[in-house]
Amino acid sequence: MPRTARTLTVTVAATVVASTALSMLTATTSPADPIAGKPKPGVQVSTDPQQLSVVGLPCFPGLLNLTMTNTQREGLYADLTLDPTGPLQLSRDLFSSYLPPAQPVSAPVEVRVPRDAKPGKYRIELEADRTKVSVPVQVDPLPPKTPGSNVALGEQAAASSTHGNFALCGAVDGDSDSEHWDTLTGWNDGTRAVWPDTYDVALATPATIERVELYTLDSVKYPAATNGLRDWDVQVRSGNNDWRTVAEVRGNTLGHVTSTFAPTPADAVRILALAGNGNTYSRIVELEVY
Repeated sequence: MPRTARTLTVTVAATVVASTALSMLTATTSPADPIAGKPKPGVQVSTDPQQLSVVGLPCFPGLLNLTMTNTQREGLYADLTLDPTGPLQLSRDLFSSYLPPAQPVSAPVEVRVPRDAKPGKYRIELEADRTKVSVPVQVDPLPPKTPGSNVALGEQAAASSTHGNFALCGAVDGDSDSEHWDTLTGWNDGTRAVWPDTYDVALATPATIERVELYTLDSVKYPAATNGLRDWDVQVRSGNNDWRTVAEVRGNTLGHVTSTFAPTPADAVRILALAGNGNTYSRIVELEVY
């Protein structure tokens, strides 16, 4: 009887060892294991660009395009979480989507920092389905605004309305090229053939101004005479909520108009749009204040 028990014990132990060895061999050579030279099924995460630079101006966000790709044979739902460090502020902290097999799905995220953010290197940690990606973000110093600089550049904009195809900040982003209209730059109000419309920019600090440059739509495809802004007032605000008109433009058919006036203290500038050529929309490609 003892001999039989010892024989049974040895047999069971050998079976366990063999089973464990087989399991280890299977895990090592599985197509799902990167060691075998094949990618692990799941969600791949990528960004465009792979690293980013931002500056503490309200209308100068960094733009990061997020992409998830499902490498499995069946569709699945995935959550991509975003975890910023330091002063980084994101327009979203979660990207959720259904992912068909092998079909990339993308979404944008805006990255901002406060005006007083300390320049330096930070990062955004991304994670989806146990896949982790780290995106380096460089916070640059604020660009100097000396006498003669455009004090509206990148500052906080506001408007009576904004068309869904446009960004509110599009008219203070430094791009005055009408050829980029509706793809990279510009502001368009959201109420067709209804006036007045307003487009404001708040200055970072009160300044004495004397010139406003307004670029309205004027391209080969969309000439100013039929698509640009026709009538408007240039208004300033200083220390209260009252707006004062310092210049008027009527009957305009040009793409670029300069308005000069006596030096005036201001903490905000407004374009009061009264009519557009073609009786359609109020359109501003770029607003500059000096």
